[in-house]
Amino acid sequence: MTPEPNPSNGGTREDASLKVPSKDPKKKKDEKKEEDLSDEDLALKQQLELYVERVQDPDPGLQKVALESMRQEIRTSTSSMTSVPKPLKFLRPHYGTLKGYYETMKDSPEKKFLADILSVLALTMSAEGERESLKYRLLGSDGDIGSWGHEYVRNLAGEIAQEFAKRQMEEVAVDDLMELVTQIVAFHLKHNAEPEAVDLLMEVEDLDTLVEHVDATNYKRTCLYLTSSASYLPGPDDMLVLDIAYMIYFKFEEYPSALRIALFLDNMQYVKQVFTSCDDLLQRKQFCYIIARHGYTFEIDEEITAVEDEREALQEIINNTKLCEGYLTLARDIEVMEPKSPEDIYKVHLIDGRASAGASVDSARQNLAATFVNAFVNAGFGQDKLMTVPSEASSGGTTGSWLFKNKEHGKASAAASLGMILLWDVDSGLAQIDKYFHSNDNHVIAGALLGVGIVNCGIKNDCDPALALLSDYISKEDSTVRIGAIMGLGLAYAGAQNEQIRQKLSPILGDAKAPLDVIAFTAISLGLIYVGSCNEEVAQAIIFALMDRSESELGEPLTRLLPLGLGLLYLGKQESVEATSEVSKTFNEKIRKYCDMTLLSCAYAGTGNVLKVQHLLGQCAQHLEKGETHQGPAVLGIAMVAMAEELGLEMAIRSLEHLLQYGEQNIRRAVPLALGLLCISNPKVNVMDTLSRLSHDTDSEVAMAAIVSLGLIGAGTNNARIAGMLRNLSSYYYKEASLLFCVRIAQGLVHMGKGLLTLAPYHSDRFLLSPTALAGLVTLLHACLDMKSIILGKYHYVLYFLVLAMQPRMLMAVDENLKPLSVPVRVGQAVDVVGQAGRPKTITGFQTHSTPVLLAAGDRAELATEKYLPLSPILEGFVIMRENPDYREDS
Repeated sequence: MTPEPNPSNGGTREDASLKVPSKDPKKKKDEKKEEDLSDEDLALKQQLELYVERVQDPDPGLQKVALESMRQEIRTSTSSMTSVPKPLKFLRPHYGTLKGYYETMKDSPEKKFLADILSVLALTMSAEGERESLKYRLLGSDGDIGSWGHEYVRNLAGEIAQEFAKRQMEEVAVDDLMELVTQIVAFHLKHNAEPEAVDLLMEVEDLDTLVEHVDATNYKRTCLYLTSSASYLPGPDDMLVLDIAYMIYFKFEEYPSALRIALFLDNMQYVKQVFTSCDDLLQRKQFCYIIARHGYTFEIDEEITAVEDEREALQEIINNTKLCEGYLTLARDIEVMEPKSPEDIYKVHLIDGRASAGASVDSARQNLAATFVNAFVNAGFGQDKLMTVPSEASSGGTTGSWLFKNKEHGKASAAASLGMILLWDVDSGLAQIDKYFHSNDNHVIAGALLGVGIVNCGIKNDCDPALALLSDYISKEDSTVRIGAIMGLGLAYAGAQNEQIRQKLSPILGDAKAPLDVIAFTAISLGLIYVGSCNEEVAQAIIFALMDRSESELGEPLTRLLPLGLGLLYLGKQESVEATSEVSKTFNEKIRKYCDMTLLSCAYAGTGNVLKVQHLLGQCAQHLEKGETHQGPAVLGIAMVAMAEELGLEMAIRSLEHLLQYGEQNIRRAVPLALGLLCISNPKVNVMDTLSRLSHDTDSEVAMAAIVSLGLIGAGTNNARIAGMLRNLSSYYYKEASLLFCVRIAQGLVHMGKGLLTLAPYHSDRFLLSPTALAGLVTLLHACLDMKSIILGKYHYVLYFLVLAMQPRMLMAVDENLKPLSVPVRVGQAVDVVGQAGRPKTITGFQTHSTPVLLAAGDRAELATEKYLPLSPILEGFVIMRENPDYREDS
């Protein structure tokens, strides 16, 4: 008898991963060990040896009895956690003997019986890579494989995967393997090992059969594993996996989850299918809330519902018309309706003496900063202390007094800030902005046009007020007014793919007389309106506009917005960009590489594609001559691609740290912005410290980028640590107007919406990425690559592109009439429960609140009562609660 080598890696028969060397190094201790066996072990050993002899007996009756007994022993043996089951251990020396005898046997039921036993013995005995367990399994009887235990099944699954790959190479039939696979998958799904079943089917490229195998008890766990593994699979497998998950959800009528996957795949047919298959009106309303939050343009047509009232009710939710109301309900509940002035945000009294002296420096620049701070902080509240002050209160009797404290182009941003304060409130907003249209100052009119776009951002309206108001101004003489109208249309109709606007804006791109800035903003607006649509006409118009630019124009900072407009058309669309990037290789070499990087980073944004991240890192590793600009978008591209999932995000942060140490100056200027995008509205301490260090950098461009990024990672969180850092920076840079301007902007961002808003483009438990939100962020970051000439120049209103990403970070429960409802919910840190056994808790460290509640980054909410049933499995944004008919009050 050979003692057992390496017992430490064992387990019960079910779950040990037993890989035992067939040659035994410890022969010498053999005799000593013999005496250590207990009496019953000795009896078992002799018993088994007797069976082995009997198996070789010529009498088939004896053979059968011996095999039956041997099988019984193996099946019933349990083992300690650290060792091989006893019968397998004692039969190990006889494995060779039995194998040899098997070869000499004639075909008979006994021979198949022996093959079964050899298959199990091979589990511990066969040499690495021999796949003997599988070989004997295929030769054996077709009995139930599960009865030999989990470990046996898992080992078989591993061998099948290897055998399948080998047969595929040799182009041999695999039908016998597939029968086994079907058995194994059924076994795994019955025993809560969904991930292993999915993995096996992926290995044998037969995932479609999964839909038939899953049942009502395990489909949720299976789909959870499918959706979360999708971000780690290479294309096109990732899409296939999600397709299967959609089918499974659809089969079990888990429609809200099916809809989320349909939105992720950007598949209009699937979205329609979910609507048409579900008859429940309330459930459909919940779908509409999910679609509205995603910013997806979707028409409810006759096919979906023939009843006109229902159609209107559903379309109204998709149009987001109630967003403003819900947001203000949240604000009242949290008691933050009181308007705040920029001074309340700066908190100058908390800083040491010298900053107050700097308050008088460059007052027009300071007033412009105050305009933005005021707009961000009071966004959506409908009232503030600068722009909406009632006329009696202000000394001059006009509301325009703050407006005229700004110089020239500053007035445009000031007038537009009124749109931000009245965000989402279209009727009241248009009424209040109207007065600026009668101004004689072109800058004020431009601001009013932009304000109209901001108010309508994310809100759709059947009578298209923004289009009606703005379209007359597109072809005016003054370029400022034109930009106001064009950018306003881009914000109001982002993602709408509106043909009318395309016909109005496309000609501008080809107009030889149009100034460069008008063309640049037209490209961005078209990119936003057709974001992720791969629209060829728009792409062609932008490509021609790029080809028509002269040498000198290609050097202008605003030219960088043209490739970006082109990139936005392909946002997240992966391979679809390839034809366009081939064309971009023919551009002037000044912009060729810039265009290439921008297209690549947009096309793979939010996909987590590791190969693309490596490619972009490779671009950043080169040390180039001065004057090369394409590394900026490459750095941003790393963040755009890697933001898809947590693991890639952490690794990207580490890679960016390396770029800081070894990269050239133009790379170092982009790194803070990339960090800002990776942790947007999610202030991670390590990133905060890096940015804090960079905000004192000797290169002022790096410092400015770091300061703005501090604002981005803290956007809408009221994070006290960042607020403190920014106050210290405001006293540190009190003499440097441009840096101070950046500090002020960042302060406004941190307190955005008084802490009720977020800029994070991800929602639905970080599963869905809103394309319009990402497009707004990316546009701002590309503009920040050249802070001095764009944001600190006269195009500071690009900061308003952030409005595309602004969303209330709330959970608002509504009843069946869509009125706010107060229900208890537990809010805590989300826990990743993919593939965990049992029913693990999905949140940790929770507190119980009543809705409406705020959700921070990485938070998840659960209902804390059984009185209501939520119509969406993910509690975020607006969730309709239906009363639980089975609920009984405890008397």
